[in-house]
Amino acid sequence: MSTRIAFLKGHGTENDFVIVPDPDNAIELSPAAVAALCDRRAGIGGDGVLHVVRSAAHPEARAMAGEAEWFMDYRNSDGSVAEMCGNGVRVFARYLQRAGHVTEGDHAIATRGGVKSVHIAKDGDVTVGMGSARLPEGDVTVRVGERSWPARNVNMGNPHAVAFVSDLGHAGDLYSAPPVSPEGAYPDGVNVEFVVDRGPRHVAMRVHERGSGETRSCGTGACAVAVAAARRDGVDPAVTGTPATYTVDLPGGRLVITERPDGQIEMTGPAVIVAEGEIDAEWLANALR
Repeated sequence: MSTRIAFLKGHGTENDFVIVPDPDNAIELSPAAVAALCDRRAGIGGDGVLHVVRSAAHPEARAMAGEAEWFMDYRNSDGSVAEMCGNGVRVFARYLQRAGHVTEGDHAIATRGGVKSVHIAKDGDVTVGMGSARLPEGDVTVRVGERSWPARNVNMGNPHAVAFVSDLGHAGDLYSAPPVSPEGAYPDGVNVEFVVDRGPRHVAMRVHERGSGETRSCGTGACAVAVAAARRDGVDPAVTGTPATYTVDLPGGRLVITERPDGQIEMTGPAVIVAEGEIDAEWLANALR
C-alpha cells in the first residue's frame, strides 16, 4: 500500500460519504478502517464509505461486469457491509463523472443490491433507478419510549420499517435503533423511518439507518416511504395504472420519488463533491491499533 491514499468527500442531501477510489481493488478496507475514516472527530467523517472498484476486480461484482463497469462497494459508518445506498449511488455517479469515467447521460452501476441505472442530468441532479420494492407480509410495530406505531415492511434491496406519526419529534433522538417487533422480524437489522404529511403527495421523514444512527438523508428510505405512502393513500401504480410521484423532505434536503406501474422506482436529487485529498497511511495504521 502506498503511504498516501486518495479520497474525496461528497454528499447527497447531506447524507455524506468518504469516497475511496480503488479501481483494482488493491486497498483492504477492514471494518475498523472504515469506522476510523467515518469518525467525525478523529477521522474524515461520514455516514459511510463509497469504495470505488471496477466490477471485474471485485469478487462480489464480477458477475455484473458485463452490465456495469463500476462497483459501489458500500460500507456503513460502523464498518458493516450494506446492500445498497440510494444517496450513495448518486454521489458515486457524480464521482465517476468528476473523474472522467462517465459523462452526462445514462449509465449502470453495480451494487450488492443489483445493477442500478443512473441518469446524470445537465442541471446537476442525478436520477437513480432503484428497482422495485418488495412488501413482505406480517405485521411490524415500531416503539419509541411509551409510544408505538404499526409500520409498513418495505424492502428496497435493504430492509425498512416505515411508521406514519403525527410529529417527527416523537421519533426521539434516534441515536440507537428504535425497537421493532416481533423480535426476529429483521435478523440483520432494519432502517426505521418516521413520516409525517406535509401536503398532497408530500411527506417529511426522519430515519435511523442501521449501522449509522440517524442520518440527514436516506435514499432507499425515501423510496420505502413513498411506496408505503402510496399504498396508504390508495394510489398503488400497479392498481391505478398511473405513476405515483411523492416529494420527500429529509433533514438534509429534498428527494423526488416516482413509482411506475411496472413497479420500477426512480429517485431524483442532488449529488455534490465537496473536497478531495489524501489519507495518510501511517495515520490509518495508527488508528487501527
